[in-house]
Amino acid sequence: MAGNQKHPYHLVDPSPWPVIGAVAAFLLAMGAIFYMHPGMIGLKSPAFWLFIPGVVLVGYTMFMWWRDVVKEAEYQGHHTKVVQLGLRYGMILFIASEVMFFAAFFWAFFDNFLYATEARQFGRVHANQGQWPPAHIEVFDAWDLPFMNTLILLLSGVTVTWAHHALKEGNRRDLVRGLVCTVALGISFTALQAVEYANAPFSFQRLITDPSVWESFKLEKGGAYPSAFFMATGFHGFHVIIGTIFLAVCLFRARAGHFKPDQHFGFEAAAWYWHFVDVVWLFLFFCIYVFGSAGAPVAVH
Repeated sequence: MAGNQKHPYHLVDPSPWPVIGAVAAFLLAMGAIFYMHPGMIGLKSPAFWLFIPGVVLVGYTMFMWWRDVVKEAEYQGHHTKVVQLGLRYGMILFIASEVMFFAAFFWAFFDNFLYATEARQFGRVHANQGQWPPAHIEVFDAWDLPFMNTLILLLSGVTVTWAHHALKEGNRRDLVRGLVCTVALGISFTALQAVEYANAPFSFQRLITDPSVWESFKLEKGGAYPSAFFMATGFHGFHVIIGTIFLAVCLFRARAGHFKPDQHFGFEAAAWYWHFVDVVWLFLFFCIYVFGSAGAPVAVH
């Protein structure tokens, strides 16, 4: 019985959210697949409504699951020191898995960059014209919007640290101010990246690699470079959106008086995640925008 518990660990009550979350993720994945391949279900063009059921159910699951965790921490007293330590280990391992996730995209980019003329991969050499970035690709000016976004994320790292120190000192006013600034900067980053994507000089297009049609092959604005670029920066942008939501939840909780100087792991986890997002962007900026695009023609808008 709960009243006879002899240990400091929290045994979670049966919850429907893991099952509902799995169903939501499945619906979202299938919606994305059908959106990208509408012919699979007899549609002639992509339909955005295919995303709606999965998005709504994922959002609902997130809200309800977070609500239960907040109750456990703030009202039921289940987040003991031992439980908080376990949560910290879990967050560290999660961020480590995210590091490896992005390592795959950097690997794809640098494999093309470092081995652009490898004789054993004739198809790649033909598609990229033996250079990286390929000759038919115009790139972004790294010191335009990408540099502005870099400054925005660096500033957001400062504001979230300001909020963290204010929380540890019991200064709730500056905690809220710091979180408001950080969330606003996160939204600004996403908006500028949307502008950047809207004006991209290349696109997600398939290049033909069939040797029988190489002679009549016309180079388009697609291929390996856009794929590597959009996958790396796009997933980073997705993580920025997640981090912004994470911090927005912390903002509402801070305004409700949930966090204490000696117990605020929910905020701490959000701050760790945000710093991780900042660091990944620095690698993306220098490796892809600056170093990996050197020598290529810059698109002018």
